Amino acid sequence: MTQAGKVVLVTGVSRDLGRRFARNLADDPAVANVIGVDVTPPEGDLGAVSFVRADLRNPVVAKLLVRERVDTVVHMSVVATPGGMGSRASMKEANVIGTMQLLGACQRSPDVRRVVVKSTTTVYGASHRDPSMFTEEMGPKVMPRSGYSRDALEIEGYVRGFARRRPDVSVAMLRAANVIGPGVDSPIAQYFRLPVVPTVLGFDPRLQFVHEHDLTGALRHAVLTDVAGTFNLAGDGVLLLSQAIRRLGRAGLPVPSFALAAVGSAMRGVGRSEFASDLVNFLIYGRGVDTTRLRDEFGYTPRYTTQQAFCDFASSVDMPPGVPGLAVAEPLLAGLEHALTRTPDVPVRAGGELDG
Repeated sequence: MTQAGKVVLVTGVSRDLGRRFARNLADDPAVANVIGVDVTPPEGDLGAVSFVRADLRNPVVAKLLVRERVDTVVHMSVVATPGGMGSRASMKEANVIGTMQLLGACQRSPDVRRVVVKSTTTVYGASHRDPSMFTEEMGPKVMPRSGYSRDALEIEGYVRGFARRRPDVSVAMLRAANVIGPGVDSPIAQYFRLPVVPTVLGFDPRLQFVHEHDLTGALRHAVLTDVAGTFNLAGDGVLLLSQAIRRLGRAGLPVPSFALAAVGSAMRGVGRSEFASDLVNFLIYGRGVDTTRLRDEFGYTPRYTTQQAFCDFASSVDMPPGVPGLAVAEPLLAGLEHALTRTPDVPVRAGGELDG
């Protein structure tokens, strides 16, 4: 019997972006059913989405693909920081091994015909050797040895391997720039919400963002089309870090490069995410990507430029109710003082690149 519409499985629905994307997709008339999968239930309303609590490393996912006759898989569950996982090792296992198991389940499924993977421009890294704009054919100038960017590189390798083994399945990877918007709660969003924003002394990096609505719009476009390949996803233009801070009405706090990670560690004490090495390097060197292929081949044009996306985010930024600025700033300044009064643990290579 012919299916009346697409049956889509979306991973990572416990996080807000994944939940909202799955819910919006379920309202599309071309979609018959959306199944959301994650290890913890989402806090918000999923609407018409059917939720299944499962770890991607569990065989239940493979059974789910077959039982529900899923034809499209959207993978959004790769995380940038350990968070509630507790350790970097747990994060890597969930990211990399979880993706391997998901792709293995897709490979064995007789019904899967489309796989969409939310990747990240972090795969390009950030260093003093970078070009002004990365195209999809380029790789990182300095290979990451750990962290989110390393996970993303490994995951992309497994996705390409899957595409070779199942040429009958169309595969699209969207390398998204840092996602920003009023509804985003990510390490970069938390960084910009600080009352005093630490920057690296002597650096004013070029930043690129994609608005949360453009991320979900591009993913939706990927589900409803069969265009295969790897595509950079970002808003037009760039924004200097100093310009971003001014638009927020915040004060910048220039610190030595080795001290930025220490200040980031202090963020955990005020309920925020710790800086990962990927974010530290991004805040030193910045990153830009070319999006010609996104428009010409993939067929999607972002509604928001980088500056418009950041302005929309900035309009929502305020001090949380009942939390005076000093209460948040004091632990950060204490972390900076501690960093400046001890020998740097992180050596700095020639050109200012962080080692590690």
